[in-house]
Amino acid sequence: MQTKMFSRIRSLRFPLRGVLVAVFVFCLFAGIAAPADSPEIFPVDQVKPGMKGVAYTIFAGDQIEKFDLVVLGVLPDLIGPRQPIVLVQLVGAKVEHTGVVAGMSGSPVFIDGKLLGALSLKFGQFTKEPLGGVTPIQNMMEVGPPAGASSSFSVENVLPEEQAQNSPPRYSIPEEVVARSVWPKTDSTFMNGGAFLTPIETPLFVSGISPRVLAQFAPQFASFGLVATSGGSGTPQPDDANIVPGDMVTVVLASGDTSLGASCTVTAIIAGRVYACGHPIFGFGNVQYPLARGRVVATLSSDLDSTKIVTTGGIIGTLSQDRITAVMGTLGAGPKMIPMDMTLVTQSGTREFRFKLANDAKLTPLLVGLEAMNGLTANTAYSDGTTLRISGDIQISGHSPVQLDNMFAPVDSPAPDGAVVAATVQNLFSRVYTNPYEKPEIDHIRLKLESLPERRVTTIDGAWSDSPEAAPGQTIQVKVLLRPYRGPSELRTIPVTIPQQADRGTTMRLLVSDSLNADRTTRPISPFAITNQAGGLEQLIHVLNRERRNNRLYVTLLQPTTTLLLEDKELPNAPLSTVNVLDQRRGAPITTALRESLAGEWSLPTEGIVSGSVSIAIRIK
Repeated sequence: MQTKMFSRIRSLRFPLRGVLVAVFVFCLFAGIAAPADSPEIFPVDQVKPGMKGVAYTIFAGDQIEKFDLVVLGVLPDLIGPRQPIVLVQLVGAKVEHTGVVAGMSGSPVFIDGKLLGALSLKFGQFTKEPLGGVTPIQNMMEVGPPAGASSSFSVENVLPEEQAQNSPPRYSIPEEVVARSVWPKTDSTFMNGGAFLTPIETPLFVSGISPRVLAQFAPQFASFGLVATSGGSGTPQPDDANIVPGDMVTVVLASGDTSLGASCTVTAIIAGRVYACGHPIFGFGNVQYPLARGRVVATLSSDLDSTKIVTTGGIIGTLSQDRITAVMGTLGAGPKMIPMDMTLVTQSGTREFRFKLANDAKLTPLLVGLEAMNGLTANTAYSDGTTLRISGDIQISGHSPVQLDNMFAPVDSPAPDGAVVAATVQNLFSRVYTNPYEKPEIDHIRLKLESLPERRVTTIDGAWSDSPEAAPGQTIQVKVLLRPYRGPSELRTIPVTIPQQADRGTTMRLLVSDSLNADRTTRPISPFAITNQAGGLEQLIHVLNRERRNNRLYVTLLQPTTTLLLEDKELPNAPLSTVNVLDQRRGAPITTALRESLAGEWSLPTEGIVSGSVSIAIRIK
């Protein structure tokens, strides 16, 4: 009732001569201000089956609408210890037509005029009746800013593939509650033991992102219970911050030339804190996401999943908590977002894109990968079968920039070629964000993507030296025969100098190869293992910047002595006694021993991606 009154007040206008009307409206605001700040609560331990209540949500525009519901029972400890859920049945022509709608989570539920909590869960798909679960407001109010709360940062190496394997939780309904409910006992859903409650999906509005790109990343967002829908960024309005329970809010993930955000309904505003959703969006705990006004364009009814189509207004605050029973934020200025500039160069010309991304250890790499692939493929100049070159840098406060420079050949799989670039960029950002040393403060991201018209792939057809033996300090000429894709072969010469300290009478190995084979030979450990062994963020940046590139030809000189890999360092010619001592030290970093040591490395830039490897034996005389 309070929400409905607020909705009506919001539509009033104040003419200059309407002094009495203004006074009347002021009195109305004063009368409802106290309940809005500390609403009267209906305790969950007083909830009984058969009780009737009402809930408020928006189906279209800014009009908050009321719908009825009936309590079916209380499910104690359903989502966790001392975390009950109130099972309800929605009543009324509109909700019986739409069912429980994605974006309805957070809709405030009242019994006898007192706030019970937020509609947050739904019962399955294709159900005959709109059934849902209510998170009690007492449990939502437990979400608050802990002492010293800061923006989220995780040192977990969570890869996108791992995230995609997860799925939103399913909460089983006890059989005795099912038996007491008003559901038809012949419903096959219950006969087959499929009585589950799941969090109501959160609409993920997208604008400026092609369906092909969205399909590539949809599984990663779906693992959090986000369902992608059309939406966009509306024009900020002066009253955007004047939200009340039943209104929509949006967590902004990306803005600028593309828009991305997750929306749900406001449950209560208590002591300046905005409580919404009644369930987590991502479940990341302490976060710092921009909070914007959400406006419902329409509600799309579906037998599978009904959803609200939402646009976002102006930034109205900061979402700081993302917990199991609610998300919580405060009104005011939004947090700092990461600016990202992207330049796309094709035969048709150059295009510039500007974005701002939410700052989060797990989400930002995903968002950067999405924006990179979308900027590359979502335009008329792009086509598969081209070679892609990426360059740019990541500006990190207080540290050297991370440099990006690589090339990628077209792939023969059904996936778009841009997906390889996106995955590479995403993994690089994951390594920066999930480092175990310190939280990186990203100042700026710059990417340049070039689409080259032909398949620029070069294969190593053969390699040899001008002499099978050499003395220490002597320079030999290594000849490499390169065969470009659909082009004439090319002979390249690389001078290689044998180190002065090379042992006479031994045989050294020259490896002529691409970057992948050189990496496998000299550092055969995973990139994330290197990330965790770098010893510091600056050292990690140094490691990232010196990694080998796809468009260079490498000649690696190896000698038959043990190399010890320790953190980001290579210790050639290490005696086995040193390896044994390090392995026996308690708490010692992970070490890896290789049968060969790197005695020297040379490389040449090429106009395409190099592939292949050839070994040459050189006897030291």
